[in-house]
Amino acid sequence: MSEVLSQYEIDSLLNALNSGELDATELVDEDKRQIKDYDFKRPLKFSKEHLRTLEFIFEHYARLLNNRLSTYLRKNVQIEVVNSEALVFSEFTNSLSSPVLIGVADLRPLEGSALIELSTNLGFTIIDRLLGGKGAPLNDNKREFTDIEINILTRIFDIFVNLLIEPWSNVVELKPRLERIETNSQFTQIVDPNVMTAILTLKVTIGKGEGMLNFCIPYSTVDGVIEKLNTRHWYSSSEQVTEGDYKETIEKVISRTQIPIRAILGKSTITVNDFIGLQPGDIIKLDNKVGEELDVYVGNLKKFKANPGTFSKNYALQITSILREE
Repeated sequence: MSEVLSQYEIDSLLNALNSGELDATELVDEDKRQIKDYDFKRPLKFSKEHLRTLEFIFEHYARLLNNRLSTYLRKNVQIEVVNSEALVFSEFTNSLSSPVLIGVADLRPLEGSALIELSTNLGFTIIDRLLGGKGAPLNDNKREFTDIEINILTRIFDIFVNLLIEPWSNVVELKPRLERIETNSQFTQIVDPNVMTAILTLKVTIGKGEGMLNFCIPYSTVDGVIEKLNTRHWYSSSEQVTEGDYKETIEKVISRTQIPIRAILGKSTITVNDFIGLQPGDIIKLDNKVGEELDVYVGNLKKFKANPGTFSKNYALQITSILREE
């Protein structure tokens, strides 16, 4: 029960309010706090900061996957992160339709696995595209996937898994591996049903086909690196990479690239009849003279002049000049 004020105390309060010495907002009962229900069966282990950092990671992942799928499918692909939320694992599995298309990925060195769920309509769209079609979605998305179709989609799920390495590099050096693909959600119980999970949803558009790509990451899997899932650590780790590091990495990759080199001994033109009648010992006259330098091509670009010869019992070329043609 609240305390009863005397008439003198009431008059003093009214005079203070009229004179402006007391603010009415200060009289609000401080005990009237907003109460929020908390379910102890579902502890909120993923904070907003954790989910925000996971969004940053998967935005980077979406850019990589967008470029990779566009090249692999030879079709315009658009991918963006549309949602992140924390759910109990059982809620995620209960929301899955049948049939389902789920890849189980081992996220070593993390202690556990993650699930990658691809919309069935996107699965049929990708299969149609890889088998020579235009990538049109299937009208009947409820039919089961055949063994051949699962084998085809395994390549796509391998891409999904392997591309996780770079976006997660600021948190942990992942060595992910695709364990299997399941079409029944009952065989994807990788953790206890009451374990909290982070669900990252990506919207994927392939031509006229649209669908979702969901990543289900249990808390037990990222428990060892949960302290690194904050924006401060994310930005501090990202700023350590300088322009010089990128330049050095690009130069190393370019230096290991293999390029075709060919030397042209000479050219000649003969009739089809002469070509059909060629026999061992016949001589074809070339337009180059004996002792004349040969043109050396790098790809389709004429780059060097060289003399033919041998080296260690193999045919070889000795570069005599470098051509500076554009």
